[in-house]
Amino acid sequence: MKKVMALGLIAVTAIALTGCTDSDASSPSPQASGDLRKVRVAALPITETAALWGGIKAGIFAERGLQVEVLPAQGGAQAIPALMNGDIDFAIGQPFGPFRADLQKLGVVIIGNYASSYADGDDINAVVASAKSGIRRPADLAGKRVAVNSLGAAGDVTIMAAVEKDGGDPTRIKFVEVAFPDAPAQLAAGNIDAAWVPEPFVTQLKSRGDTFVVAPYQAVVPGLATLTTITTTERTDKDAALVEDFSAAMKKTLEWAGDPANEPAVRQAIKDNLQLPPPVAESVRLPAFGWDVDRASLQKLAELAQKYRVLDRQPDLDRLVHQQ
Repeated sequence: MKKVMALGLIAVTAIALTGCTDSDASSPSPQASGDLRKVRVAALPITETAALWGGIKAGIFAERGLQVEVLPAQGGAQAIPALMNGDIDFAIGQPFGPFRADLQKLGVVIIGNYASSYADGDDINAVVASAKSGIRRPADLAGKRVAVNSLGAAGDVTIMAAVEKDGGDPTRIKFVEVAFPDAPAQLAAGNIDAAWVPEPFVTQLKSRGDTFVVAPYQAVVPGLATLTTITTTERTDKDAALVEDFSAAMKKTLEWAGDPANEPAVRQAIKDNLQLPPPVAESVRLPAFGWDVDRASLQKLAELAQKYRVLDRQPDLDRLVHQQ
């Protein structure tokens, strides 16, 4: 069984299209019969993807006649070239990939949500600083090297907003692009002062003594959509049946993953696909899974992106969001 190395080097430019998927997760359920259509989906190698891995193993996609292969991507923006080229059918990633694609009129559409942050309590991503950095609060990030997985995306936009809200100068933050799995090593080496990371890395970094600074989504847009599901208008127009089947399977998968009765299976998917210590896999905070797109949170994120000049204008959400 192949596993994604959680703390190893993952070199992804647009998208890695070679075997990085779990053999169980990418195979149809034993109960499935008949021919299955092969579907390729790009997703980040993080704990949120456990819902997708688990849904595949539970046979939910096979029920709709689909055999899904999950391919690792560094972010939604990095997956879009492969999506446009037809190398993949769907992608799951942060909203800024489709935001920019819409501004360029590339024909990319959001067909559903995937995961969202929490409005209160422990959130699913955070900025964590090296214990040696002296960073204790958001304002302290001004003038420091802060890693995000994709420059000009939800991470740095919400971090800038959180720093400004805390009285700091967001223009002085030195953002550095570092893939999530590489952030712990870069932080330990002193190459960065802080890193914005999702689970399981938040739990790992805190457990080794690094400092929790802020959950930026929760600080500025509580309940923000963290991951959305995208495809192309060409696919929705020319292969509506596939989009319908995939969307129905995704909706059912996310409902399945959000059911507390299925949490052991979701956590088993984490163990099967990410090389994590069992205590970490058992304790990481899972997101709020759901298929319905929260347009209001996407609108607020787009407004912040324009305010901080990450985007020169806002995407057309009427054109971009095609809820299935």
